[in-house]
Amino acid sequence: MSLRLVPLRGLLLLRRFPLRRLRRSPFAAAVPARTFGLSSFPVRSCALSGFSGMEVEPPPPPRQQQQRCVEVRESLELTEKEGRIFRRLLDVVRHFGLGTQLRVAGGWVRDKLLGKDSTDIDIALDNMTGQNFCEKVNEYLELMGEEQKGIGVIQCNPDQSKHLETARMLIFDIWIDFVNLRSEKYAENSRIPTVEIGSAKEDAFRRDLTINSLFFNINTNSLEDLTGRGLEDLKKGLIVTPLPAKATFLDDPLRVLRAIRFAARFNFTLTEDLKEAASDEMVKSELGSKISKERIGHEVDLMMSDKHPVNAMCHVRDLGLFYVVFAFPAKPDPPVPDKCDWLCVSHIEVAWNLAHLIGCSVFSGGSDSKLQDEHRRLCWYSALFTPVRNTVYLDKKSKKVRVANYIIRDSLKLKASDADMVVNIHAASEKFPEIINLMESNEKLATVKEKLDDEYLEIPTELVNRVLAGLILREIKDFWRVALFISILSYPEVDNASDSLVQQDELHRRKETYIRIERSITDLELDGVWKMKPLLDGKAIMGVMQIKSGGPIIGKWQQRLLKWQLAHPKGTMDECIEWMKQSQSKRQKLEPTPDS
Repeated sequence: MSLRLVPLRGLLLLRRFPLRRLRRSPFAAAVPARTFGLSSFPVRSCALSGFSGMEVEPPPPPRQQQQRCVEVRESLELTEKEGRIFRRLLDVVRHFGLGTQLRVAGGWVRDKLLGKDSTDIDIALDNMTGQNFCEKVNEYLELMGEEQKGIGVIQCNPDQSKHLETARMLIFDIWIDFVNLRSEKYAENSRIPTVEIGSAKEDAFRRDLTINSLFFNINTNSLEDLTGRGLEDLKKGLIVTPLPAKATFLDDPLRVLRAIRFAARFNFTLTEDLKEAASDEMVKSELGSKISKERIGHEVDLMMSDKHPVNAMCHVRDLGLFYVVFAFPAKPDPPVPDKCDWLCVSHIEVAWNLAHLIGCSVFSGGSDSKLQDEHRRLCWYSALFTPVRNTVYLDKKSKKVRVANYIIRDSLKLKASDADMVVNIHAASEKFPEIINLMESNEKLATVKEKLDDEYLEIPTELVNRVLAGLILREIKDFWRVALFISILSYPEVDNASDSLVQQDELHRRKETYIRIERSITDLELDGVWKMKPLLDGKAIMGVMQIKSGGPIIGKWQQRLLKWQLAHPKGTMDECIEWMKQSQSKRQKLEPTPDS
């Protein structure tokens, strides 16, 4: 009996239940399975941190969660290199009598207090610009007989909410950013502030979040909490703005996405005031019109590359920001379904659960951790946009383009290669059901064999699986596991969708399907098949087949040659030539040869 493949869209999936004991996962956290309610909106869900592969209970609903208690260090411990950098900067201040107070600001302080390593060192200066201070550093280096360093300056751009000029230079092999403390004043009826050098307290209150407003004063070797609540909010795991949230977001709407990113990264709680401001129509409008797509795309990519992308996407959806962040093209075909934001985020939630059950093999990149991270990142994008993978629009040249391609390339301004790969993963994922059916049941073997065979090539029955899978893997290359994963995510094998998809073991069935198919493909020695070189090139084919000129016929024979090699993995060039000579005899009988 053949397997019935039922699409995920519109189905009730993954009811809330405790996970069974699982093997240890390489992931930093996992999310317990739950009902996504694709047929009954709305549903709120959030990833659970601290997954260790052991049995866990689902968390209480977010609005009823007890306040967290985060372990925060009492003092900052500097590394040897950090100590050298700070001493060097103090030497510059003292040598020239600058009287400058040097403060490390923001993320470095936060991360050190949380016991995390950080090389993101931003120095805030109280009496000069970053560029002026960097020039003093170079002057000091020259006096010490050391090599001067290049200074990079990022100019302010008020129209894009970039109000401060930032200077950057390399000190003891670490990039350090320098910027002056700021205060801001708004003229009546003006959204662009006048930015001046301000006090440390004024600067702290102009920061995006209280947990990012902490300073480490290098001169006094002390921690400064000038908003009076940065440390407290860090300990409670709260995402709060120092000033009223709406004013903070209107000052720089990108701060909405930064708040989401930090809430997701640390599994912190967005306060109700902040969520209300983030959902404000004026704030959403400013985010879409005032902030460049590149800056939005960069924030989204940081979310998707971080440890908790599902949390981040849930916040984006729940705050009504999905269509602002992921802008769709005009006139998509077919029209984008209602609640598309819920469908998309539900898919990445399912993907997150399933990936944690399967383990690291989905993102296999050998020993290359960067490649694994790339597979993971593009897997989340592919899962997120699976509901619109067959939706297209007409570009300026009236060419049909996938909507997922548009969102990644044009809405987020990410790399064109990212957009192309997600589209390729989607395309390959739609071919995998045929492989899954074939490997799980031989019922359609004859049909598939008939499709692969032609008058010149007959695939051995026992190798039909290998040929079909090999052709698909050569298209998607080393992302084939991600494509298989997306296919199983989207088309689970079920006998009764209305019953089985609400059962506790649905994820486990999908996991087992993935493992079986992945093992079958690797047992067929197809992992890396895209590196297989053809035994004969086009010129050699023309010689064997006695064809004087190229054209479409050579392309057809190259495809036949590929299938022959997949069906004869140990075949030699001589054996391939012998097969082609036999085919040549058939060809001369079956079709005219105009130029031979």
